[in-house]
Amino acid sequence: MLFLRQAAKILANLIVMGSSILARAFVQAYRQALANASKNGVAQEAVQNIKRASKTMTEGEARQILGVTENSSWEEIVQKYDNLFERNAKNGSFYLQSKIHRAKECLEAVYQPKEPEKK
Repeated sequence: MLFLRQAAKILANLIVMGSSILARAFVQAYRQALANASKNGVAQEAVQNIKRASKTMTEGEARQILGVTENSSWEEIVQKYDNLFERNAKNGSFYLQSKIHRAKECLEAVYQPKEPEKK
């Protein structure tokens, strides 16, 4: 009985020590990979590409999100926006609401110059 307890303790210690060694090796490898990427300029380029891609939405993407065509009127776009936005408000998808809102903003920029200002 005593032998089994000691064997269990030794086994538990080996598992803990082994996992800590693996964790340290993983952290060291990750740091080395980051250092290599920094030397090559890969990290900066990747960050710049992510920033650039996350800020802009193309007109095509906006139309696809709202489900409208190039021939759609502004009223139809607003109607689709309201419908999709409200449906996602009820189901609780903040991410989709954000995409829908950004799509409307993108198309507003396209349609704004075409419509005269109302005072």
